[in-house]
Amino acid sequence: MSDTVANNSSNKKRITFISRAAPYGRDKAALCLDMALACAVFEQQVNYVFLEDGVYQLLKGQDATAINSKTLGNALETLELYGIDNICVDQKSLQQRGLSEADILAGIQLIDRESISELIKASDTVFNL
Repeated sequence: MSDTVANNSSNKKRITFISRAAPYGRDKAALCLDMALACAVFEQQVNYVFLEDGVYQLLKGQDATAINSKTLGNALETLELYGIDNICVDQKSLQQRGLSEADILAGIQLIDRESISELIKASDTVFNL
């Protein structure tokens, strides 16, 4: 868990975003992403957790052009450029949907529910979308 809950020795706030929504059909996934990027721009410590149907946002090879939408996966691939490097996915959510680490974007840390609880407890603010 030491990799997931990073030390916070500065005045930065630890802000955790839990994204539970599928990538398309509603705006929750895009809203969560926009909020996380805004916090990162202001140099806050951002944790991004994908849970339940939110794991579908991480699938490789997404193409939303057929539904006249932006492909959310493309933006998620750039999170580290914005300083968001603690990106996690709930292992159980993947398993429940018949997905594995091979199905999702690279660089995502697989964690269990206990680790998610610890991450939430260590956060100053949690957004749950």
